[in-house]
Amino acid sequence: MAGNTFGKLFTITTFGESHGIALGGIIDGCPSGIQIDLDFIQSELDRRRPGQSHIVTQRKESDTVEFLSGIFESKTMGTPIGFIIRNENQKSKDYEHNIDVYRPSHADYTYDAKYGMRDHRGGGRSSARETVCRVVGGAIAKLILKQNGISIHAYTSQVGDIKLLKDYHDLDFSKIDSNIVRCPDALLADTMIQKIEQVRKAGDTIGGVISCVIKGTPVGLGEPVFDKLHADIGKAMLSINAVKGFEYGSGFEGVKMNGSQHNDAFVSENGGIKTKTNHSGGIQGGISNGEDIYFRVAFKPVATIMQKQNTVNSKGEATEMMGKGRHDPCVLPRAVPIVEAMAALVLVDHLLRNK
Repeated sequence: MAGNTFGKLFTITTFGESHGIALGGIIDGCPSGIQIDLDFIQSELDRRRPGQSHIVTQRKESDTVEFLSGIFESKTMGTPIGFIIRNENQKSKDYEHNIDVYRPSHADYTYDAKYGMRDHRGGGRSSARETVCRVVGGAIAKLILKQNGISIHAYTSQVGDIKLLKDYHDLDFSKIDSNIVRCPDALLADTMIQKIEQVRKAGDTIGGVISCVIKGTPVGLGEPVFDKLHADIGKAMLSINAVKGFEYGSGFEGVKMNGSQHNDAFVSENGGIKTKTNHSGGIQGGISNGEDIYFRVAFKPVATIMQKQNTVNSKGEATEMMGKGRHDPCVLPRAVPIVEAMAALVLVDHLLRNK
């Protein structure tokens, strides 16, 4: 299997399955001398871990990271950073009824067709549990970005048809983690939570949108042509399980505007150059221009539902199946730190390339 490594200079390679002994990764290209805050890294993992509220999967995992190499006296050494996160609460029996069945909208059929075999216990490598490793890499990337004055803020902006209409400038990012759905608007968060509860009780799932704002990005990040900054961010987001769409800046809404409305006029301000508007989303010609980078990521409803569905088995025979076990009715609350982690990995990689 190829495609387990992300990045060019700052890279992360992940391994492991959702029902195996452990998941883990190797981070390479990390500069030496970076102060590692283990409490911060664990807090990022806690934001992603299962069982944190009643609107996410009830699988109980501490998601405690164990670093094996690359860190000495709380600082990076410039050598590969190895780590593992042990699985503690697998219930593989929940999947025994689906050993030979292709679950709708899962990777069962495609894995079987490509590799000639698959891990039916939660999907193996196709499981979103793999993203726990990305959060570790992203947390270390965030520590590097913090030293460079760059911050990343992702939040739930839509659940189903319940949409946060406020501009991000009017939001208090410090309130993102003040509720279990991770929406910085408390009143709308309550409505979103009620919607997720309603869907969960019906044995169904629901999707939505996570918005993300990157502040403090210097001018010049991004490589023109194939490694444009927004292209790499897009790939990072689309590599996350359940993601169906990505747009940055004005995105699809920009098609409703004329060029005279959409163009971001340059102005001189405080001895530097700024733009009056930011329809470009902080990136022009694939290169950061110093303005806020903002984008949105669309997540589909989780594929495992607690309702009967028609499907086929590996022999092509029609059959019926229904999900069992512990699953997220909505992926958004736990996906917020994953979106931040992948954005951080891209930004650090380009920051190092720029140097």
